[in-house]
Amino acid sequence: MTMRLAAAVVVMVVVAAAAMSVEAELSVDYYKKTCPGVENVVRYHVAKALKANRKEGAALVRLIFHDCFVRGCDASVLLDPTPENPHTEKTAPINIGLAAFELIDEIKAAVEERCPGVVSCADIVIYAARDASILLSNGHVHFDVLAGRLDGRVSRAADAQRDLPDSTFTISELIRNFRRKNFTIEELVILSGAHAVGVGHCSSLRARLTAPPEQILPGYRSLLAGKCAAGEDPIVPNNVRDEDPAAVAATIPSFLPKLRKFEFLDNSYYHNNLARIVTFNSDWQLLTEKKARGHVHEYADNGTLWDEDFSDALVKLSKLPLPPKAKGEIRRHCRRVNTHHY
Repeated sequence: MTMRLAAAVVVMVVVAAAAMSVEAELSVDYYKKTCPGVENVVRYHVAKALKANRKEGAALVRLIFHDCFVRGCDASVLLDPTPENPHTEKTAPINIGLAAFELIDEIKAAVEERCPGVVSCADIVIYAARDASILLSNGHVHFDVLAGRLDGRVSRAADAQRDLPDSTFTISELIRNFRRKNFTIEELVILSGAHAVGVGHCSSLRARLTAPPEQILPGYRSLLAGKCAAGEDPIVPNNVRDEDPAAVAATIPSFLPKLRKFEFLDNSYYHNNLARIVTFNSDWQLLTEKKARGHVHEYADNGTLWDEDFSDALVKLSKLPLPPKAKGEIRRHCRRVNTHHY
């Protein structure tokens, strides 16, 4: 074995060992000595972004789920396609509309300037999602972030298609999908509440345009149909309370008093679900199973309980680890691995 090859083997072993040990040692204040103040840096940039456009907050909340449910919380969803790997997770059809990548880049650049090579992109994604949740909920959703993750070096669209729940899923498919990640029916319902904010593409909700009245309020179906006829694949707010007043006035005028001036992360998703005015088939499906339906009623009745349980569910989500024997690193740039080998 040549000296160069031997050195490469040693590096690979060290990186793999680091991946296992670091993932096992997530902790609050992980960067207290190596990058003090990193959470303040992230918080500043998230707050600035949300002040300019609150939709960035919803994008960050979505990002934590779409990252962590695939290969664990390893920032693999941030990797851009390359000639060697043209189909990364962000190219997967199920990841249509993922956003906030530029904001993550901005945060990473600021953190690198402060502490070069110390803070992982994976931890930045979790910090940013936590701060976005706090701001979108006016402080009602909050939790301490456990940090110490490594960034993954593998990103495949096929993994995202396999692991992420689709908007067309039935309740049985949703339950099986979440169970594979060790999430309960209750946690499925809790995390679905994130649809109180954000937007969806019409291609993800086509089935709702022909759903019967017992599954969707006819006026809301008409609203969606009108929006989706306006282009090739328009976007619509996940929450009818964030809809255009003119569209609501034309289709469900009785809902006008419930419209909001800005996006707010709260339990309104559950009220909307019970009223049959939710966007995706997977949303409505929660009402078709006894336990799930019971939790929809529970969180519609108790917004404070949902705030607390959503916070806990995000913590559990943030603990999903890299696959066994996966190699990790601290990326210098969140869009690419430090070497272009997959």
